[in-house]
Amino acid sequence: MTSLAERTPPEPVLFRELGRPRELFANIGPNWYASIMGTGIVANAAATLPHWNAALRVPATVVWVFATVMLLALLFATVVHWVRHTDRARGHAANPVAAQFWGAPPMALMTVGAGALSIGSGILGTSAGLTIDYVLWTAGTVFGLFTAAWIPYKMMTSHRIAPDAAFGGWLMPVVPPMVSAANGAALIPHIADPGLRTTMTLGCYAMFGISLFATLCLIPQIWQKLVHHKTTAATAVPTMWIVLGPLGQSVTAANLLGKAAPAALPAPYGKAAEVFGWFYGIPVWGFAMLWLVIAAAVTIRTLRSGMPFALTWWAFTFPVGTCVTGSSALAARTGAGLFADASLVLYVFLVFAWAVVAVRTMRGSLRGELLRPA
Repeated sequence: MTSLAERTPPEPVLFRELGRPRELFANIGPNWYASIMGTGIVANAAATLPHWNAALRVPATVVWVFATVMLLALLFATVVHWVRHTDRARGHAANPVAAQFWGAPPMALMTVGAGALSIGSGILGTSAGLTIDYVLWTAGTVFGLFTAAWIPYKMMTSHRIAPDAAFGGWLMPVVPPMVSAANGAALIPHIADPGLRTTMTLGCYAMFGISLFATLCLIPQIWQKLVHHKTTAATAVPTMWIVLGPLGQSVTAANLLGKAAPAALPAPYGKAAEVFGWFYGIPVWGFAMLWLVIAAAVTIRTLRSGMPFALTWWAFTFPVGTCVTGSSALAARTGAGLFADASLVLYVFLVFAWAVVAVRTMRGSLRGELLRPA
C-alpha cells in the first residue's frame, strides 16, 4: 500500500528554491530576454495589422502589460544574478554561444518601449506612452550599438570559433540597431524641432546600415554552414528562424522611415526614401518568405525525430513578428492585398507559436528545468 507521500506529486522546483534566491537566480542569462521580445511583438504586431480594430486592442494591451511586467521582473532577476553570481554573469561574454544573446536585452527594452506608444498610450495617455518609449528606445539603442561592436570584437579576438560554428544566433548582437531604426521612425513625427527631426531620421538610416551590412556578412556564413555541415544539435534548429529578424525588421524600418522622411528631409530626399521603402522592402520580403519555408521544413523534419524544448524556441516568435510588421508596412505603402493577407496569416502563426512557447517556458521554469545550468 503506497503512502500519502508517494502518491503526492513532487513540489515544483521553483517553489522549493524561492527560499534560496542564490540558486533561483544562478542561471539567468541574457537569452531570457528573448521571451520579452517574443511577448512584446505579439502586441506590437497586432497594432500594425491592416485589419486592426477595437476588438484587438484589449488583448493586445493585456499582452503588452504582461511583457512590461516580465521586463521588470527579469531586470530584477538580472541584478540579483550579477550581485550573487558575478563571475558566472561575466562568463556569458566569454562563451561564444551565450555571448550572442547579449543582443536580446536591448531589443527587449525597445520592444516594450514601442508598445508603450502604440498600445500602452490607450491606458497611460499619449504623453506617458511617448516618454516611456523615448527612455527605453534611448537605453536600448545605446546598449544595442554597444553589443553590435562588442560581440563581433570578441568573436574576432578571443572567442574560439569552429569552422561549423555559425548559427542564427550570430545575428542577435547586430540586429538591435535595426530595431532602433524601425522603432525610431515612430518617434520622428513627435519631434517638434526640425533640426532634431532631421538628425533623428539620418541617425536611424545610419543604424539601418549598421545592421544591414553586418547581416549581409553573416547570413552567407549561416547558409554555408547549413549546406556543408547540416544542422547540429536539435535545440539549435529554432535559431534558423532568427534570420527572419533582420530581414523583416529591415522591411519594416525602410517603409516606416520612408513614411516619416518627407517631413524630416529636404526634397527630393524625402520622396526618394519613400521609393526606397518599396524597392528595398519587396525583394527582401520575398527572400524572407523563402527562408521561412526552408526554416519551417527543417523544423518539421527535426520535430519528427525529436526536438526537446529549450529557450531557443523563442526564435519562433520575435523574428516572425518582424515579418508581420514588415508585411503590414508594405500593405500600408502599396495597398496590395498580398501583403495584407500575408500579415494576417503570419500573425495567426505568431500567436500560436507564442502560446505554445510561453506555456512550455512557464512549465519548464516551475519544474526548474530551465533554471539549471545549460
